[in-house]
Amino acid sequence: MGREEVLPWQLPPSISWVWGIWGAREVLLGGDPQALSFPPGRQYQYRYALAVRLDPVAEPSPRGGWLQAEALLGVRRLWRDPGREELLRVQIQDLKARQQPEEAKGQDGAGSPPAEIALSPEAQAELQQPIFISWSSGKVKALYGDETEGALISNLKRGIVSLLQLQPHAGTTVEEDASGSCQVTYAVSNHSITKTKDLLSCTKPKLGFTSVNKIFGVQWQPTSRSQYVVKDGVLQSVLAEESHMVALALRSTTGVKISSRQQLELVSSSPAPEEEARRSLEDALAGTDGQHQPLGTASLPFRRGCTHCPSLVAYLKTFDGQRAKRDISQAAATWRFQRFIQMLRGAKRRDVLQLLKRAPEEMLPFVVEAAVAAQSVASLAALSDFLDFSKEPKSLLQTFLYAAAFSPRPSKELLRLVLDKLDGKQLAPEVRETGAVALGSVVGKLCRQRLRGLQEVERGVETILAGLRGAKEEPEAVIHLLALGNAVLPETIPILLEHAEEGPAAISAAAISALRRFPARHISSEVKRAMRRIFHEKRKSYEKTCRLAAAEILLDSQPLPMDVINILLATGEMETETATFLLHKVQSSLRADHHPARKIMKDIMGDSQINNYHHFSKAGISSSFLGPLTATEDLLSTFGLDLLFLEGGFLRKSVSDFSLLSHNRQLRAAQVTIEAQGMESMLGESVLEGEEETELKAGMSAVFFDVQLRPIVFFQGYADLMAKVLLSSGEPTSVVKGNLLLMDHHQVIPLQSGLQVVVKVLGGLGLDISTNMDVNIWEQELKTSIHTRGSLAIDFQAELDAPFLQTTVRSQTEADSSIYFDTFLRFSSSPVLMCLQLREEQVPYREIFTVSRSAGNQSSTARKGRQGAVPSRELALQRDNSRACSLLLAAEKEA
Repeated sequence: MGREEVLPWQLPPSISWVWGIWGAREVLLGGDPQALSFPPGRQYQYRYALAVRLDPVAEPSPRGGWLQAEALLGVRRLWRDPGREELLRVQIQDLKARQQPEEAKGQDGAGSPPAEIALSPEAQAELQQPIFISWSSGKVKALYGDETEGALISNLKRGIVSLLQLQPHAGTTVEEDASGSCQVTYAVSNHSITKTKDLLSCTKPKLGFTSVNKIFGVQWQPTSRSQYVVKDGVLQSVLAEESHMVALALRSTTGVKISSRQQLELVSSSPAPEEEARRSLEDALAGTDGQHQPLGTASLPFRRGCTHCPSLVAYLKTFDGQRAKRDISQAAATWRFQRFIQMLRGAKRRDVLQLLKRAPEEMLPFVVEAAVAAQSVASLAALSDFLDFSKEPKSLLQTFLYAAAFSPRPSKELLRLVLDKLDGKQLAPEVRETGAVALGSVVGKLCRQRLRGLQEVERGVETILAGLRGAKEEPEAVIHLLALGNAVLPETIPILLEHAEEGPAAISAAAISALRRFPARHISSEVKRAMRRIFHEKRKSYEKTCRLAAAEILLDSQPLPMDVINILLATGEMETETATFLLHKVQSSLRADHHPARKIMKDIMGDSQINNYHHFSKAGISSSFLGPLTATEDLLSTFGLDLLFLEGGFLRKSVSDFSLLSHNRQLRAAQVTIEAQGMESMLGESVLEGEEETELKAGMSAVFFDVQLRPIVFFQGYADLMAKVLLSSGEPTSVVKGNLLLMDHHQVIPLQSGLQVVVKVLGGLGLDISTNMDVNIWEQELKTSIHTRGSLAIDFQAELDAPFLQTTVRSQTEADSSIYFDTFLRFSSSPVLMCLQLREEQVPYREIFTVSRSAGNQSSTARKGRQGAVPSRELALQRDNSRACSLLLAAEKEA
């Protein structure tokens, strides 16, 4: 803020020549650029300059790291065949490197002269070793050099060779250089050649990984453009500019800017020995000094050694289980979770197994979650040795299964481990059901990584389908349908449609719920026809929640105008509460700018035959609400609340939904559904005509981060209700408690200059969600409370590696949050009074920005940070709810 910006190409006066060459380029142009060649018997001397910069995106932050280098480059032709293929000798001489000056205390180093980087004699000697290229009219055909050379110096030479990769005519082609094999487009104007490289098209060996859910990934925006000047067929100058913007998809201010510029200028041409007559390129190469092996033109991967990384061996020596217990919803515990993941990724199997055996009981879930998140071969093998599904406590086994379900990028090894542990075991119902939904999640994420053909994936799909086919009881079929919903496999849609149309109420509802998980592109005309039959009850009668879910699929998936019209017209024949709910759903969609059907609905609502008092004057108390919570340039978070009441005034179903929308992607961060059936019989009310008498039952179903969890039953039957009311301890029931790894990203960016940038992101969430239900039979009151506590910790770092400099830009962000969602119902009132309250406590947050540099024996680190808090707030839901809350809370206060 307020500081002078120093650009990487603001080089010292000794290399400010580049601007002169571009200002005078008209003088240099001439001749035929179609015949690119280096004439024999001449030594061409070029001046080479490199400038690279790495900067944090956010402000305020320390100044980023930058590198400047300049050298002389000798190019000489050694041989040429009649077909224009040439063998060129390229040698770097007198390379000098500079880095950003160290920041003085209280200053940022602006205006200080660059600091020289001392190169070791060994590095100088390696740099001066020549390389040889097979070159044909601008195209680099092959590269030859010393394969024992260090990767960083070898890559720097590849970056220089990349400047000699061009073509003298316009067109689009695929070229290979230090960046990989990329699509490039050439434009020729006034003998000047412009090359634009599509860096997103580059193919290279897969070196990294990213989260399956792109909303937890990064946005990468690269550009590359090179300008060549040619005179009489000889390359005169090159200016190559490249930039990358890498930032979190959810928060573009957490990221890094990478700028790279290479410059080449011909400064002299002098006589050189005539080339010798050779029969082939191999003969010509054999006549040079030393042994020269074929090398790839793409940069070699380089892995930086870690001197400060945590070691599991060292940790075990000082391990004290008594110090391990921490509140997982605090940021300190989430940072500790991430350090454990990094530690386990570098650990051996025996050490991980030793940790699992030595960890106290209260720490075991934490270690199991970290071992699954690390997902190394050693950590998964240790888990396989340690976990015994016939002996371990149910809670620990569920912890393992949910950790697998929430894995941001599960591997086939993880899926195999889950399958092996579930296969052929006599499991407790809770573990078996958790295993089914976890299996669906892992299979689905592997398919989204385009790994459907794996044997393990095929086995996983067949396991779920076999469980569905062999289900003897309704709850067993429901859990496998929910597992298919987690998998989101298009091939299973016909199976889901069959169960949706033909199954009893619970199975039909589960199948439709699974279908709602599919993106709109998979909601085909066949699916829509089935949903129409269910909604309009063409073949048989359906439970009202099934009909409404079918209507929502039709409205949310690129709806046809006739579907919207028919749904609105059908409300005239529905019961008051069902019609009221559906009409509120349509009106809520109209107010949501992001809803896919908004424009169609808006056009239809312009028709007075549809949008009139007769249709929209329903007097029910059911409602549907959807509104924004926060909105930024990158993210829209929304809160939705659906309340469906029975005609007698009792709550049938409530759905609270928190969703994230970012860069045309949507994530259901949390959705909690509470359903109650048979409440009329408990309070002596008669069942209305057309309603099926059902057993008294209440339960909850939850989806977190697009993973459906195992449903929880609060009570089933009047006897069970009374037992739980009388024996209740008043303690909340835990829904989810643990640590999740949401972001796991490792990206290698090879720059055209031959340097390498590695981007690493780890994002962890400590989550503690509990629910409590208080039923007062005598006062005819029901209170439910869902308390969500969480801590988010994100570690974003970018590493620049050069032969003489290492720079790291790092951003660490943390935040703690606590959200309460309370429900208060009084059945003795007529109509039933219901109060909903959603409140968020103050959210403290902190960010730390760090820039570290290391060159030779010198190193420096600069830090800046900021912290603050988002004030607490209570979300206003709707006017009727506010009135009900005023009445209920005032009466409770008086009592």
